[in-house]
Parts: sequence; C-alpha cells; structure tokens
Amino acid sequence: MRAKIAISIGDVNGIGVEIALKAHAKINKICQPLYCVHRELLERANALLDHAHTTTLESMQCVEINAPPPALKPGQIDRASGAYSHASFLHALDLADSKEVSGVCTLPIHKKAWQLAEVCAPGHTALLRDRYKQEAIMMLGCPSLWVALFSDHIPLSAVSDRVQLQALRDFLHILGRVLPQASQIVVLGLDPHCGDGGAIGSQDHIVQEAITQANMLLNTPKFLGPIPADSAFAPHFREKYRYFVALYHDVGLAPLKALYFEESINVSLNLPIQRSSVDHGCAFDIAYQNKASTKSYGNAIDYLLT
Repeated sequence: MRAKIAISIGDVNGIGVEIALKAHAKINKICQPLYCVHRELLERANALLDHAHTTTLESMQCVEINAPPPALKPGQIDRASGAYSHASFLHALDLADSKEVSGVCTLPIHKKAWQLAEVCAPGHTALLRDRYKQEAIMMLGCPSLWVALFSDHIPLSAVSDRVQLQALRDFLHILGRVLPQASQIVVLGLDPHCGDGGAIGSQDHIVQEAITQANMLLNTPKFLGPIPADSAFAPHFREKYRYFVALYHDVGLAPLKALYFEESINVSLNLPIQRSSVDHGCAFDIAYQNKASTKSYGNAIDYLLT
C-alpha cells in the first residue's frame, strides 16, 4: 500500500501549484498524495498554464480546506493567498496529527503574504515550534551536504544575543540525538576565523564550551569545532564531513545553495510528525510560465518515504 502524504499547496501566486501539477504523475506512482487545495483552484491554475495538465488533474485527490480559494494573481504578494497557504498548511498538519497521512510536504509560502494575512508565525518552522511546543530544528540539504540552523529566520542583528551557552548546548544535544546516522557534525564558528583567539571576537569561546558540554551529554565526540565558516565548505573538508551546524542562516545556506540549489530540501527535525519541504521560494518572477523545476519537490517526497 502506498503511503499517504499531505501536500500543503503553498502560495498560489507562485510556482507551487505548477510544481504540484507537473510532478503529480511521478509522485503518484510512489505515494498517495493528498492535496490540501480546492480542485477549482487547480483548474484555474491549469488554465493559466495553457491547460497543460488537464489529464493530470483528473487523478489528483484534493482535500478542501477551511478557506475560500483566492483569485490567482501570478507574481503578486497578496493577503488572500497568504491566508490560503496558511490554511492549507494547518489542514495538512491536522491530517498528520490524526495519522491519516504519514508525512507532510510543503510547497513554498511567502512570509510577507502571511504577515499581511495576520499570521503570527514568520514561517513554517516557527509555526511548528508553537504548535507542538518543541524545538523544531530546520535542516536543509541533500545526501551530499546537510546544514542544520541554530538561528534560522531572525535578523542578523539578533544573532549575537541568541548565541548563549545553555541554548546552544541544548540545541546540539537535541540535534545529536535526532541524527544518529551522523557520526560527526561540524559546528561552524560565528566570528571571522573563530575570533583568532580573541583578537577579533570572543563568542566562539561560548561555541567551544557548548560543543564540549553537548558531547559530554551524548557521551561521544559527536560535534567537531568550532570551525571557521569561510573554510569549512572547502572540497577537502566536505569529503570528510556531510553534516554541518550554522549559527546564522546565510553562513550555512549560501554555500549549500551555491552547490546544490535545485536538489536540496528543507526538513523539520525533533517533531512528532514528519515534514519536508522544497528548499526554494515562490519564484514569482517565473510563476505560471511552465519554467519551474520539480527536482527539490521530488526529493522532499522521497525523504518522507525513506
């Protein structure tokens, strides 16, 4: 029997609907996708795509959500599309909580659209933390390279204050437990050159102590570092290690996306449900132009089935 996967449709003004339509025939062979979207919205989207997926539509199983389908405004940030993507995500989570599906795969949302729709959470991960009252860890990547984020969607100005010993130690302890397959995980430094012994920064002393304490709690040298972020992704280092921790969003994701943009995915760790996502945004600039790649989406589905 094929596993059931709930698909949160994302912002309908972006490329999410096109991806769902394009990939359905392939995805439907390996699982039973339940699309949290009104069928009439898919039909309108298909019309904008020159009716390229009419046959596909007939085999898609839709689960109507508790929100009116918005008007499609390709490439626009819109309150109604933000509210709809939020409602789609909540419905997918309800299906997972009730065990009707074995996992949730999310297509891209637009955070400003959520804000316009008065959604309190700034994104999927923050909503998951609040809903399940657990430290949802955001990890992005592919089998060649995984990057877990200690601070994810916060401004750069807030990062230094976030790097505190107990918070980082607890984060590493949780991450070490939920990634038993990773023999060692590299923790990137925060200051340039990890502070050069205090000459250009002192916060990496905190990082070092957090690593020491987390390894003691895990009773194994799981974490290595801190390692200067400007050299950690060099080819010879990536030959040895596949799992990294970045203390700041862009420090870890810039090299990841430079190397594996189309194939990397976003996963949520340390939750009672399984959730994966594409690792890209709404791509408003190519919305409804039949240009969207389905590679990240396919890999996100594969992750839920392994």
